[in-house]
Amino acid sequence: MVDHCADALFFEYSKVANPVGKTMPVVALGAFGSELHANGPSRVIPLDLSQQLHCTGPASSPTLSANFIRILPGEHVETSPNATSQLFYVIRGAGETSSSGAVIAWQEGDIFTLPMGAAHHAASKEAALYWVHDEPLLRYLGVQASEPKFKPTLYSKENLDLELNKVKADPEASKRSRISVLLANQHFPQSNTITHVLWAMYGILPANTVQLPHRHQSIALDLIIDAPMGCYTLLGEKINSAGEIINPIKADWKTASAFVTPPGWWHAHYNESDRDAYLLPIQDAGLQTYMRTLDIQFYQANHK
Repeated sequence: MVDHCADALFFEYSKVANPVGKTMPVVALGAFGSELHANGPSRVIPLDLSQQLHCTGPASSPTLSANFIRILPGEHVETSPNATSQLFYVIRGAGETSSSGAVIAWQEGDIFTLPMGAAHHAASKEAALYWVHDEPLLRYLGVQASEPKFKPTLYSKENLDLELNKVKADPEASKRSRISVLLANQHFPQSNTITHVLWAMYGILPANTVQLPHRHQSIALDLIIDAPMGCYTLLGEKINSAGEIINPIKADWKTASAFVTPPGWWHAHYNESDRDAYLLPIQDAGLQTYMRTLDIQFYQANHK
């Protein structure tokens, strides 16, 4: 006879109520340089932190996987994750992607999203892409993607820059915590996010400015699109009454490189150069927003 009680465990509540940092490791502050996609054959390059997260990989956070894709001219790369949401940013080059019966032509600076399904990526010029998807979430849940939740969608560099310049030109822009455009899809009118799981922001960090600290429960996979020397992020678990991050960790910005911002950490962005910098944070905030757990907070909003 099978003992159906064999796997049952019992704990006194206070000993296991918050397992993060105990049986469950904290999210790693990973950094991944542009040298990873600078040379070599056509391939997918996972930005894998699964060993630190104690989960099945590849995974860059408990719910998302970030990757670089390098494609040589005239060659192609196939991708087929068990995922509901995929986002691609074209770091350089040109080509086209075929998926779900659609063909998207892309070039440097474009962003495009794909639902579930395999994709064929071909380059007409040497190309590098940044690719984020939610396969780690589905792997943890033990489920298979079965229904596309949106159609393949292109956010061209032309349109991205047009919308960002509108925001930058607004007389109120300097009073806001961020100068950026949130990317959305008409299929998700409640969350106003790029997919039902993913959130993405196309933003600028103007020359000689500081963007004061904020925090959120979503994990950010930050791609630095373009940054001169002197741009960086300070991160830490606490801030003082002056809005200074206590015992901060510094993440230097490097063009075409990526880093991970852990959930719940305060972070502030600094540009000490005379040139604007651009970034693309991608988060699981579509999911967090739907669950009403994002809990985004801004220093200036809480300390007036």
